[in-house]
Amino acid sequence: MIKIYTDGACSVNPGMGGWGAIIIFESGEEKEISGSELETTNNRMEITAVIKSLELEELKNDDKVKIYSDSTYVINTITKNWKRNANNDLWDQLDKLLEKRIVEWEWVKGHSGNKFNEVADNLAVSAINELKKNNLKELSHIDSDGSIKMVDVSEKEITSRSAIVSGKVVMKKETLDIIKKGELVKGDIFTLSRTAGITAAKSTPTLIPLCHTIPLNEIKIEIEPDEELPGLNVICTTKADWKTGVEIEAFTGVSIACVTIYDMCKAVDKSAYITDIKLIKKSGGRSGDFSR
Repeated sequence: MIKIYTDGACSVNPGMGGWGAIIIFESGEEKEISGSELETTNNRMEITAVIKSLELEELKNDDKVKIYSDSTYVINTITKNWKRNANNDLWDQLDKLLEKRIVEWEWVKGHSGNKFNEVADNLAVSAINELKKNNLKELSHIDSDGSIKMVDVSEKEITSRSAIVSGKVVMKKETLDIIKKGELVKGDIFTLSRTAGITAAKSTPTLIPLCHTIPLNEIKIEIEPDEELPGLNVICTTKADWKTGVEIEAFTGVSIACVTIYDMCKAVDKSAYITDIKLIKKSGGRSGDFSR
């Protein structure tokens, strides 16, 4: 009989997950397998470990197999017909693998000293750690220990950078008419919102902890009425000759300009709302240009 010990784990549930299994063939040969997923649950990893084991090419349909797992969820769903309220996609896969097989199931207590259960557990945990390590390499604001850090740009070249970010403030048509007539009680919405957006863009490293202080060459806030929304379209353009990009400065400028517009409108239109803030275009830097 072929013995298979399986286990699954999650760093947080749900979150990064890993699965592991050790297969012990009748000849005494052992095979270890494992894998991981970025966003999953512990139960899904437990089922996946069983599926991946039974999918091995070395296993034939007429092989007698005994699966050991410390998951009561897996064992009792199979042997006691627990209701399948979730993970039905995985259960369907497992059902097909079990159709022509003779499989026995046995629950083992986790971390009780069972050698092969510990191996399966270690494989699952190691798969998570490897996934974390690989993903940390892609996240420039996280160091090798998983702590946040400001990116070191000292070795990067100074290049011309620019970014355009847009946003919208949607409101009642009557509110837009008041704005266009210049009849808002609080005053000139265009001048004040532009000023607020420019001030915010200049203050980005104070507001966003990991942003560098950038010598901005230009900050431009454009606000245009849009009858179809109805409301106001807001665009922030930022430019600099520096070692890192100016997208966040443009995002900050648009965001605060939009909030200022809402603040000036809310007395007459509390249904107004901010929406659709997005990067339209960026240029310069190692990552290249982007245009939506």
